[in-house]
Amino acid sequence: MAAIFSVSHFTPLPFLYLLILLSSYPFPISSFNITSLLSSYPDLSDFNNLFTTTAVAADLTTRTSLTLLVVPNAYLRSASTSASSHPSPTNLADVLRYHVLLEYITLSDLRLIPPTGKIVTTLFQTTGRAAANSGTINITVDSSGAVTFHSPTSNATLLSPVKTLPYNISILSLNSLLIPYNVDLTASETRPPLGLNITKALIDGHDFNVAASMLAASGVVSEFEADEGGAGITLFVPTDEAFSDLPSSVKFQSLPADKKAMVLRFHVLHSYYPLGSLESIVNPVQPTLATELNGAGSFTLNISRVNGSVGINTGVLQASVTQTVFDQNPVAIFGVSKVLLPREFFGSNPIDLNEPSGGGGGGAMGTAQPPETALSPEYPPIYSPPNHPGMGNRAAETVGVMRILLILWCTWICCHLFL
Repeated sequence: MAAIFSVSHFTPLPFLYLLILLSSYPFPISSFNITSLLSSYPDLSDFNNLFTTTAVAADLTTRTSLTLLVVPNAYLRSASTSASSHPSPTNLADVLRYHVLLEYITLSDLRLIPPTGKIVTTLFQTTGRAAANSGTINITVDSSGAVTFHSPTSNATLLSPVKTLPYNISILSLNSLLIPYNVDLTASETRPPLGLNITKALIDGHDFNVAASMLAASGVVSEFEADEGGAGITLFVPTDEAFSDLPSSVKFQSLPADKKAMVLRFHVLHSYYPLGSLESIVNPVQPTLATELNGAGSFTLNISRVNGSVGINTGVLQASVTQTVFDQNPVAIFGVSKVLLPREFFGSNPIDLNEPSGGGGGGAMGTAQPPETALSPEYPPIYSPPNHPGMGNRAAETVGVMRILLILWCTWICCHLFL
């Protein structure tokens, strides 16, 4: 006799539909290794090597949605801007950033571009070194279907799609490099090494004696001075008053030597940013030297313009740039109002450092809000690409976790109903 299965007062079919729908929905990728992706394509080895020898690959690890424009070896080697010309490392890195579109674009998206074209922002625009909106690319499609990417000084034609990871990364190959406005890739680096003694510069700047002694004692100052070449460095140095204002509850001086050195690296960006560039940074989340040692997304600073000055948010507190100590390419040193405490060591609860040390028993827990981001007047807002499903950083990761929990819950319900 056939068994009859029935479930009273409950029909699991809608939950099964929901389970199938959620299972097929693309989950966001929190980060990716671009050099690893490109390593699967031998004809892109030269272009991949350019990413490896610059800091641009590290810039992409915190991105969750972008389009990368690559140039195959045959086209790259035939260009006058080949590796044999020994271009400036800063210029080369900026050209590579110009090939990173801050929007997920597939071949089908390109076919929908209107006759007037489409303006897309690049990673180069976020550096603050792009004059006005020159860090954008115009994409057009002609009547024959040929797709062309236009910069103010050069054009390149789409060859073919290389790889697509919906909805996070699209890799498209072009027949030529795109050169942004006012960037000369063929110019050799003629600047002599700066050879700056950072510790001496801080002592000469006055009010930075504590930071100078800590840098010298930790040994990390030698790392910073070694990084003066290439893309340069930017240091945020707390004043002596900033160290004295640390609440007793913040056991900074009690940290082990390795963690204290990591906090010092947290005060340094691996690129040269003069004050004007800091004021106009489009992408506020910036990796530090500590990020490079601990992985993408960790030990980052949120830099933006706040109340007419440069604000720095660590996730624990907000500081501000108070003065320029030294600024000569490729090194910029700025005094900051507070010791930059990373949330990785000091938790995620905001700390109010406005109280004088000793007042209130070691510092009160406050409600420091993230800084409001604003562009300087000479850098007006530019095109902002629409979001695709799966875009976003923490929000996307949170949604992904919720989907997984919902799938598990639906599966558990269905199993109990049928068993």
